[in-house]
Amino acid sequence: MRRNFLFALCFLLGVSLAAVARDNINLSSPLGTKIELICSSFEPGQIVLARLKDASGAKKVSIQFLDQRYELEPSPEGGSPFALIGVDLGLKPGSYVFGITVLRKDGQVEDLERAVSFAAREFPVKKLWVKASYVAPPPEVQSRIQWETELLASIYSINTAPWLGDGKFSLPNTGETAPNFGERRIYNNLPRSTHAGVDVKAAYGSPVQAANSGKVVLAKDLYFSGRTVIIDHGLGVFTFYCHFSAIKVKRGDSVKKDALIGLVGSTGRSTGPHLHWGVKIHESRVDPLALLGLPL
Repeated sequence: MRRNFLFALCFLLGVSLAAVARDNINLSSPLGTKIELICSSFEPGQIVLARLKDASGAKKVSIQFLDQRYELEPSPEGGSPFALIGVDLGLKPGSYVFGITVLRKDGQVEDLERAVSFAAREFPVKKLWVKASYVAPPPEVQSRIQWETELLASIYSINTAPWLGDGKFSLPNTGETAPNFGERRIYNNLPRSTHAGVDVKAAYGSPVQAANSGKVVLAKDLYFSGRTVIIDHGLGVFTFYCHFSAIKVKRGDSVKKDALIGLVGSTGRSTGPHLHWGVKIHESRVDPLALLGLPL
């Protein structure tokens, strides 16, 4: 009932649910270090914003979640250090621990733990029809596919230390966004990979903009995703844009939020013109729409 009310309220006010409903968790160490965990809902595919609210003599704060460690270090310039923690869409429901270690300037160490319950999330199933070569690739492209898989793994292993983003994330295109993150795809009646992004309906050739500032780490034609751009925003956060008809940036470019990076197309394994927009955080596949409501 409460969630239905919030949906109605969001519709009337013209704001997103993620910006209104948050399961915030506030933690405080015995010596006064305060940490906030912000998430619209603790479930697969979501993003947890971990923010150091009050350092109170802390030199560094480390947060361990599953097999990934995140570092929060107070800056001489002030501000609230933060990390974005990705909850992979494949996470099983259950209780998971956020382990927090506070290293203080005086050498003392504080250890905190907080168990958080993650709910189950249902994802849709969809049947699609594409060229047979994109379901069962011929032998002559197997080496290319393998090389591209290794290239992407190498890119997503990068952890750029400074945050490169500028404020909140924005939609890369004004078209209608389909609620198809996590969709289980069946191509030509054969189950294939999970859809780890969202599709934006847009006319062929319409502009695609960077969802936030960052550095272009890939601008290339790939077998499955077609003409593709990947932007590194720092702190292990990457946005992924594909099926372009034309790429308007090159690898190594620094781009500002809302800068033109490509034009909508239908290259690669695609059933028609649209933008596929994805996000990975330390290799966790997360819902791009979860980025939009975070108070960065």
